[in-house]
Amino acid sequence: MQLAQLNIAQAKYSLDAPEIKEFVDNLARVNAIAEASDGFIWRLTGDGDDATDIQAFSNPNIIVNMSVWSSIDALKAFMFKTDHRNFMRKKQQWFERMENANYVLWWVEDGEQPSVDDGIVRLEHLRCYGESPYAFSLKIPFAI
Repeated sequence: MQLAQLNIAQAKYSLDAPEIKEFVDNLARVNAIAEASDGFIWRLTGDGDDATDIQAFSNPNIIVNMSVWSSIDALKAFMFKTDHRNFMRKKQQWFERMENANYVLWWVEDGEQPSVDDGIVRLEHLRCYGESPYAFSLKIPFAI
């Protein structure tokens, strides 16, 4: 089994606004760090080399990111032990604070590439019912 993750963010500005330029300009670099990380398997991309053009919600300022990893530890190492961590520290400059969960984790079969719809269903499940093996967070990671 492999670990899938979906995270969403609501941008404070349109992606072509100067206020969010630093975020947009660093997407390729952060994605390259992910792809070079131990345990990285797959990430969602749209027409470009990122997923910012994928419109999954009615609000055009909500962007999605999805990836698959070999383990929870591999995902955590990327998130917290690479330059991605410094990037995350600036998210309040670019994104609205979300009251509900903005990311979800779940296990997929080896080689499976989940769809955005799969991730949204899991996120909504986490928001409605809390942590479970079906949909969870890093706070209560469910082992396989």
